[in-house]
Amino acid sequence: MSVFFGGTFVAAKAGQAYVPPLLLVAVRFDIAAVILMSYVALTRSRAELLPKTPGDIAAILAAGVLAIGLANGLLFVGQGSLTSGVGAILFALVPIFAPLFAGALLADERLTAAGAVGTLVGLVGVGMVVDITPATVIETFSGGAVIVLAGAVSLAIGTVLIRRADSSLSSTVRTAWALPVSAVMLHALSIGAGESTAAAEWTLGAVVAVGYLGVFAGAVAYILYFGLLDEVGATQSSLVFYASPIVATLGGWLLLGEALSATTVAGFGVVLVGFGIIGHESLTPVVRRAIGRAGLQQWPKAGN
Repeated sequence: MSVFFGGTFVAAKAGQAYVPPLLLVAVRFDIAAVILMSYVALTRSRAELLPKTPGDIAAILAAGVLAIGLANGLLFVGQGSLTSGVGAILFALVPIFAPLFAGALLADERLTAAGAVGTLVGLVGVGMVVDITPATVIETFSGGAVIVLAGAVSLAIGTVLIRRADSSLSSTVRTAWALPVSAVMLHALSIGAGESTAAAEWTLGAVVAVGYLGVFAGAVAYILYFGLLDEVGATQSSLVFYASPIVATLGGWLLLGEALSATTVAGFGVVLVGFGIIGHESLTPVVRRAIGRAGLQQWPKAGN
């Protein structure tokens, strides 16, 4: 999942050389919607497909409007002025934002004191990534960075609202309904922004980018992500976004010739520390299991 999402930033950057950003992401979800709707129609019964409760409708709208549609629309618009790696690092703030909204909206995921400290540390890391100084703060927050951050906020809110809705639909069916909502909304935003389909150049590079975004980073990745959300909750499922910048950075370097500054890399490290503080309770058992598998079940005692 992290690999698929990480590739999104590279494909988005590459695809915008040929297709306007909102149109690019709208076509992405056209493809994903057709694939996933066809799949669930063939593999699910009518009873499993139809929304039955207000919670089902609320979850579909939260996914389609916020977690998929608006989040990706903002990401693609902001990504145009950023490298793949920086865009992915800023979007990796989802695990910082998600606990804030989960603490306010979900009874079983309250924000703790450690969560508050971790959030502040993570925000310091973001400041390092986008190189905020007193002299550049206005310029920084009028460019692509703040747009991508807004996309991360939209995804975090949408993820929490899906969890809150307590839908009876499976994550796959819910996503199948949400993707057409996202596609229609993004086409409307594309038209409203004055983008023209005539401006798109459907070269081989554009087709490859859209194909990857629609199939792997679209239908497949979102089935996995929302399934994980149902299993482990909003805070832990957002952990996948911390591996995505590695994929995006390597892909941007190999395919697009992009580079990252040392400050940006250090900023991502600070963001990672912030999430470690937020999720220390859930991460501790994982670390212990890893130590056990490595044959280090017992730490050396003092003097040994």
